[in-house]
Amino acid sequence: MGDATSALEQKWAQEEEGKTPLQKAYENVGKKKTDGKKLNPEKITPALLEQLPEPTGWRILILPYRGKGRTDGGIYLTEKTMERQQISTVLGYVLKTGNLAYSDEDKFPTGPWCKSGDWVLFGRYAGSRFEIEGGEVKILNDDEIIAKISNPEAILHNY
Repeated sequence: MGDATSALEQKWAQEEEGKTPLQKAYENVGKKKTDGKKLNPEKITPALLEQLPEPTGWRILILPYRGKGRTDGGIYLTEKTMERQQISTVLGYVLKTGNLAYSDEDKFPTGPWCKSGDWVLFGRYAGSRFEIEGGEVKILNDDEIIAKISNPEAILHNY
C-alpha cells in the first residue's frame, strides 16, 4: 500500500510541476480533484504578475472569474464548458491597472472605482480578451467597471 501511495504522490507532484503559474493560482473547491477550482488571489505571485502584460494608459487587466467545475445538482462540467463560462462572465479579479487609470478628476471625482486585488463587475461585451498560458485575461477601460464586490461566490452565475 505504501508504494502505491508514494507513486500517486509522485504523479501529483509531477502534475503540479507541469502547471503554469496561473494554473497554480486556482485551488480545489472540495476534497475531490473533480469538485472544481476557484481562484485564490493569495496564490497570485509577483512572478506571475511580471509575466502578464502591463496595461497602458487608462486600462485595467482583469482575470475573468472561473466558476466551480460542478453544478449544484452534482453534474460535472467539461473543460470546454468552463472556458465558455469564463468567456461570457461579467465578473473578474483586477490584476493590474495602467498608470493613467482613474487619474481624470473630472470623470472620477470620488477617486478610483477599483484597484489591484478587487473583484469587479463589468459589461458582458466590455474590453478585449486574449489568451495567455494557463488561461485568459481581459483588458478594460477604467470607466467600464460597473461595480466592486467583496465575494465572487455571492453573484449568481447562470449561463
